[in-house]
This record gives sequence, structure tokens and C-alpha cells, in this order.
Amino acid sequence: MYLTKEEEKILDGDEGEVEERLFRLLVRLGEIYGADKMIPVGSVQVAGVSYKSISDPGIEFLEDMASKGAKVKVLTYLNPAGMDLENWEKIGFPKDFAKNQLRIMDAFKNMGIVVTSTCTPYLAGNLPRFREHIAWSESSAVSFSNSVIGARTNREGGPSALAAAICNRTPNYGLHLWEKRQPNIKVKVDADLDFNADFGALGYFVGKQVKNKIPYFIGIKNANTDQLKALGAAMAASGAVALYHVEELTPEADLVEKNGLETINVGKRELDETYEKLNSGKDPDVVILGCPHASLREISTLAGKLKDKRLKKPIWICTSRMMKEAADRMGFTEIIEKAGGYVVADTCMVVSPIEKMGYKTTGVNSGKAANYLPGFCKQEVVFANINKLIEAQL
Repeated sequence: MYLTKEEEKILDGDEGEVEERLFRLLVRLGEIYGADKMIPVGSVQVAGVSYKSISDPGIEFLEDMASKGAKVKVLTYLNPAGMDLENWEKIGFPKDFAKNQLRIMDAFKNMGIVVTSTCTPYLAGNLPRFREHIAWSESSAVSFSNSVIGARTNREGGPSALAAAICNRTPNYGLHLWEKRQPNIKVKVDADLDFNADFGALGYFVGKQVKNKIPYFIGIKNANTDQLKALGAAMAASGAVALYHVEELTPEADLVEKNGLETINVGKRELDETYEKLNSGKDPDVVILGCPHASLREISTLAGKLKDKRLKKPIWICTSRMMKEAADRMGFTEIIEKAGGYVVADTCMVVSPIEKMGYKTTGVNSGKAANYLPGFCKQEVVFANINKLIEAQL
């Protein structure tokens, strides 16, 4: 792999111990995957933020990095933390968990990382341009940036993303290369997709079928960015899809080569079977929306459905701090809280300790959450569209 003189100096330790160590990680990754060189990145998104995910060894690693003066060189955001960083006590997050989570946030902040903890950085001030090289690590954010925006990133791990942020470089391989962004399977959709949950069910089914391939969808007549977000997130969770194309909807769909591909068909029967498969519970203790983090449109929709209503069980909608502040200004938060719900910032149901907060059955409209909750949070799941979830709680 070609390295510039400046990059060789980093390996020689001229930029300090931390940068040398992290750059060696990037070089090793590049060698493993056959990269020809390093490329600069426009932004980074780092995973491995929740105390639930990284525990005490993670805290020690991050505090050690920060104490040695590690600083990021490019706009860097964080993945969701394990709790709402401001209202954790009001919502009921455990105090011992909160103490450790705040140590993690301080370490990241000391490295110059923006402590907006979200899996939708593109909705919170970190929006890459078409064909911009970035180094993002959260699976749904990777899928959205590659597919809906047309930026270019591999699915980075937490350490490699942090290394890219501190070194402002990533190896040039995989989805950074145009030839690696071509679809290798076609998905023909013949079903009505009315709700975000329908797109989540479609994504879950397709992810299971295609694993880590790049699907090219035909038959999706229309979809907004929230629905495409739900589709990509579910495929990344049930398979390992980091890029997809949708005919006439996503920016590279008209540019890629799609002739002669194997085709799989998805209709109403496959979606109905997916809903059935993902449902393991019956009566939710809590309904949690916003996986990936909710947009203002999704918060507005929930507020409209809860206005002047009273819930039997709590509903959370998880989002970024920036979307939460907009919801506060618009009065959506007040409407949701009057009904007995919460607009929860900085975290989501998957990386928060909901199993320690008395919840055993969670209602979701997210294919990604339905996939992860049984294993990560020991939850039984009720997977349905937003209307059905809310009607059952009124």
C-alpha cells in the first residue's frame, strides 16, 4: 500500500504515540483488504458509546486515549449512548449506569468529538455530500449514507472509526470504490408498503436472504427518507447489507450495472410471515419508537396521534438531542408527555438497560429493534405498525 511521506512519519511516531498506534491499525486493515492507499475522510461517526456495550474496559481505553492528548481532526459524531444524557433520572435510568455513562461521554468530549449521540447524524448536523468519503460505524447510518445520500463508507468498527477521526484517513477499499458498489442481486417487490414497519419487515426479510450482498430493488413505488431509513436499518441488522439501490429513488440506482442479476421476489405473504416471526410477545410493558432515531416528521406524527389522549402504558420515541429540541419548540414533547410518553434523546431501546428498568415485553415498529431486542435486552417483542401499537395503549 502506498503511503505518503507524511503518513510514513506518523508510523515513525512523529505525531505521537496515540496517532502512531491508531494509524498502524488503519494500515493493517488496508493490508488485509487490499487497499492501494489511504484517503482523507469528510466526517466520522463512532460506535461503542453505551456503557452497556463497552463496560469498564471501554471506559479505561477511552480515558487512557483522552489522557494522552488524543484529538480528532475531522467532524466526528457519536453513536447513541445508553441513556438520555440530560433526563436520565426522570425517565428512570439506573444511577450507577448513569455515572459510568457520563465518564464515557467526558472522555469522548475531551478528544474533541461532538457528543450528539445519535444513529442518524445526517439529521443532526453531520450530512455528507454525494460521493464524499466518510468513515462511519453504526450499521443503519452506514446504510443510509451509502444508499440514500450516495456518500462512501465501509462499515467501520468503533476503534477503526476513532482511528480515522484522529488520523483523518481511512484505507481505500470496499465501498469507497465504484466497482464494489455494483448490485449483485435484484429484489422484486410486489406488496403494499404503507408504514415504516412495512419497510422494516421488508428489510428484515431481504437481509436474511441476501446476507452481505448489495440488493437492487424494483417495485417500490414511493418512499420517504424515514421509510428508506427503516428499510436499510433492518437489512443491516438481519443481514450485513451496507448498501442498497432502489430503482428511481436512490442516487446511484440509474448509474449502476443491473443486468443479468439473480432475482428474488417478495410479496404480501413474505411480509406477513416476517411480522409473525418477529412477534414473540402479546402485551407490551412499554412501546418504544425511533430505531433508528426518529426524525421530526416521525415525532410530529406521534404527537398528532396522542393529542388529548391518555396512554395505558408508556411510549418512548427515541431521537437525537437536536430533534428533541426542535420537538420541544414545536410543542410535540409537551403533547407526548401529557399523554404519558417521553421524547427520549441520546439513546435507544437496543443500547439502553431497559431489562433492568422493569420492562420484559417491548412494542416496536422497527425491524432492526425487533431483531436485536430478544438477545441484547432479553425482551419479548410486539412488532407492528405505529397505528396498531398506539391503539392497543389507548
